[in-house]
Amino acid sequence: MDDCIFCKIVRGEFGTTIVAENEYAVAFDDIAPIAPMHTLVVPRRHIESMAEANAEDLAMLSGCLLLVNDVARVKGIETSGYRAGFNVGPDSGQTVFHLHFHVFGGQRLRDMA
Repeated sequence: MDDCIFCKIVRGEFGTTIVAENEYAVAFDDIAPIAPMHTLVVPRRHIESMAEANAEDLAMLSGCLLLVNDVARVKGIETSGYRAGFNVGPDSGQTVFHLHFHVFGGQRLRDMA
């Protein structure tokens, strides 16, 4: 999508520093982090949210998850631990409607029920 901010970042239009990447996704630091380490993993192909994913997206989704692991290694939190997740829709807190995975770490994260 031409007006999607994450699509623009993926295309290199903002000069955003890429933390890690693979053929399916790119990772960059969140501009409003909520943990000492807060990086986003964004698929190169636009998909609005996980709710729109289907079996044809399996390679892209697994590529994103493998990139989450790469981010943890690059950021030096692979052994201390990290959390990864995604939001689906406005009620979940999704504000950019391009699927993305949040990777959090760098401190002990509080339990979420």
